[in-house]
Amino acid sequence: MTLRRLYVHGAGRRGDAAWPHVTGAREVDFVSFPNASSIAAQVEKLIALCGGERMLIFAHSIGAVPVVLAADRLDIAGLVLVEPALYDLARGEEAIERHIAIVTEARSQADNGDLVAFWAILRPLMFGGPFEPATWDDERPLAEHWASTNLPWGHGVRAGMLRGIPTLVATGGWNAEYERIAARLASDGATHVVLEGFAHRPQDSPSFGAAVADFKRDLAVSDR
Repeated sequence: MTLRRLYVHGAGRRGDAAWPHVTGAREVDFVSFPNASSIAAQVEKLIALCGGERMLIFAHSIGAVPVVLAADRLDIAGLVLVEPALYDLARGEEAIERHIAIVTEARSQADNGDLVAFWAILRPLMFGGPFEPATWDDERPLAEHWASTNLPWGHGVRAGMLRGIPTLVATGGWNAEYERIAARLASDGATHVVLEGFAHRPQDSPSFGAAVADFKRDLAVSDR
């Protein structure tokens, strides 16, 4: 059996830049959501784009949120989630609650018009290192992006939404939040692989393609 493949980006890179293991493949679609699109709008776009066709779907980070929310209206043969930001699945976990609390505090500063205060809180959490006034002019566009991007929680993602869908979860082994989310998915039947050395982008690991190939063999599918 052959499958069309759909790739859903996270909050950063898009297209083939986000998925370096995809080379010269046919029957591949890269989703690109408008920057200001809501999660609900992304769900509807996925449903329209897939059109009822059976698919192998890849999603990175926050891109996993609309995929999971749309799953019951898609025909998914297999799902590959890369560091999925499915925070609602792991509410109550210390690492998850800490992250949500910090981001909530930072976003409240941005909502009050203080982008510098927002960045002083968010930058160490997301990128490491303190806020530096000397680099503010260069980093301001990045701060503006993160002050307005969708948050990956509060969208109604619940345990069991992927039950019955063969799922591979790849994490980088660097962050407790993503490991806890992956553990919750694994407890619901997903296969979890850890590809270290590439932080939030384990799809950049030379081992990622082999992990996907093993997963696809279990699905008894092939590329065109």
